[in-house]
Amino acid sequence: MGVFSSADLIGHTHVLYGADDASGLRAIIAIHSTALGPALGGTRFYPYESDAEALSDVLRLSRGMTLKNAVAGLDLGGGKAVIIGDPRQIKTERLLRAYGRIIDSLGGLFVTAEDVGTTTVDMAIIRRETKWVAGQAAIEGGSGDPSPLTALGLFSSLQAVAEHLWGKPDLRDKSVAIQGVGKVGYHYAKLLTEAGARVFVTDVWQPAVDRVVADFGVEPISGDQLLTLEVDILSPCALGAVLDEETIPQLNCKAIVGSANNQLASDKDAERLDDRGILYAPDFVVNAGGVINVAEELRGYQGERAEARVRELQSRTKEILAVAAERQVTPHDAAVELALQRIQEIGGLGLIRRP
Repeated sequence: MGVFSSADLIGHTHVLYGADDASGLRAIIAIHSTALGPALGGTRFYPYESDAEALSDVLRLSRGMTLKNAVAGLDLGGGKAVIIGDPRQIKTERLLRAYGRIIDSLGGLFVTAEDVGTTTVDMAIIRRETKWVAGQAAIEGGSGDPSPLTALGLFSSLQAVAEHLWGKPDLRDKSVAIQGVGKVGYHYAKLLTEAGARVFVTDVWQPAVDRVVADFGVEPISGDQLLTLEVDILSPCALGAVLDEETIPQLNCKAIVGSANNQLASDKDAERLDDRGILYAPDFVVNAGGVINVAEELRGYQGERAEARVRELQSRTKEILAVAAERQVTPHDAAVELALQRIQEIGGLGLIRRP
């Protein structure tokens, strides 16, 4: 099978492989769409088991960014990048700067920011080789770590789900199980406990669990308990593809609201959740707080304005749930439809020549 025969490549405009033998850099940048503007997406640094797995992940993530940026109302397209390897072992200044030069070769088609395995410090190093980087540290004039505002957007969306299910956005005495409390999940747990929710947490890295338990008094559970635990809300905040034909029958929750990208192994899983009566808030809607925050850097960052825009995810989620109910489709399908509608309507402006 040739490299261009993958069905996942359909719809992508650019897929760039980059390497630097001296540093061990192996990277893939996937641009899904630039209809609304430059493709914005984070750089994930992860020890994939194979190049094929990395390619599959970056293609799925880039498509998700197209939908996320569109439904969030941003004038940005969708893209994503992955660096293959364990960041704790191979991340160096040389590697990050070599990667920055690869981004620069795209001439502004792709703008990156931090993601799993990368930090604002890494973005500052990458920026030494290219201006097409957002997610800078506050001391550099950027927005800093996007995790707190991603968590705020997730929490705001959860309030919309709570109002949809129980008539009011109050989360007092509701139970929430969080998978992954390293970055976004940590700040999300804080907001939940402050709102009076009962919070359960699990993470593959025990120090992350110990920290959130010590700071907020949440309850630790094992990874095996996560899916079958009887809770109101399940919040996947780690890696994606956790919801599939094997895991969905095990679920014992009323709704799923999480920050992980690509939580559904396939679009069919949205229907499987709906058949079970479990409300699924589309991940690319509820986790958009981070990208909304980062996008504010592109026009001069103002914290209050960024936070106000992130809080709008509550009304955006309410709108999508209402459309889904009215049209009798899943919230996932309703959100995709709204995103594609915006791309079609606004993206067509690119056909109008400007001097």
